[in-house]
Amino acid sequence: MIHAEPTHTQPARERRPLDPSLTALLRTGPFPEALRAAVADSGLSLDRIRARLQLRGHRISVATLSCWQSGRYQPERAGSLRALASLEEILGLPSESLTALVGPPRPRGRRLPRPTDGRGLAATWPGAAGPVSALNEMDVRWDENLTRLSSHTRLELDSLGRERAMRSRQLLRAECDGPDRWITLFQREEPGPAPHLRVGAPCRAGKVLQNDETGMLAAEILFDRPLSRGDTVMIEYTIEHRTPRPFSTMMQSSLHVPVREYVMEVRFDPEALPLSCYSIRTAAPGSRPQERLLNPDTTGSVLTVALSAGPCSLGIRWDWEAR
Repeated sequence: MIHAEPTHTQPARERRPLDPSLTALLRTGPFPEALRAAVADSGLSLDRIRARLQLRGHRISVATLSCWQSGRYQPERAGSLRALASLEEILGLPSESLTALVGPPRPRGRRLPRPTDGRGLAATWPGAAGPVSALNEMDVRWDENLTRLSSHTRLELDSLGRERAMRSRQLLRAECDGPDRWITLFQREEPGPAPHLRVGAPCRAGKVLQNDETGMLAAEILFDRPLSRGDTVMIEYTIEHRTPRPFSTMMQSSLHVPVREYVMEVRFDPEALPLSCYSIRTAAPGSRPQERLLNPDTTGSVLTVALSAGPCSLGIRWDWEAR
């Protein structure tokens, strides 16, 4: 059976008391959540909504409505905003209740491409049951809606070549309304106690999962407030190792989404420099890594920088003199 909407103009939805949770979202937002709740409360499918908008002279596709609901983008052009006013009528909402939640126009211009192979956080730990299980207990829904503008990670080693601490600073930008946390995960190469996590203000630690047998740490770093689309946030945290500290010959990071600027640094004790040191970059699993010789500076540091990188694997490896 073929269903078609009537050819006459549809009346606005009959006004009735709105669900209290929807009423609250219409006051506070964010826009995508309020729109999703309003659509659910109306009982209309996106295709029915599209058809009713078309009867009012607005050509808005189901895909566009879906993107508005997901926060991928928002109505900004004049025609879209006029359609939004009609959408409020169709959904039986107070005038301008959704329009008031639309944020400032999104900056135009070139964006770093998102990965198209479906890889997420869990895919950076293939075959690692512990990390994957930990990520399943974390709220990772915002991960791919946070653009990595800049990332700087520094590993500090002691005079015996053991890992003392890892310091990380991330500059992130929200690509939708709502992100309120960042997920970090650390796994020792050899079994041992999980490290301590210290989070710099104004952020704070949320859920933290540790395994003192495998040395795994998974944690949520909570922002001081939910971000609106276009907002940026700087987060800083330190992972401090407990005794016995792990002896190390490599630092490696898997980038599952693009990063505009990624700086990886290893700081050796100036009295305990390695025999040789190389940066490593692997474009895809199984491909041949590219290596480049690195020379420590006067502080004992080496670093490698990647611009507009990812998804890929980056690292620094070093060899010690015979001890």
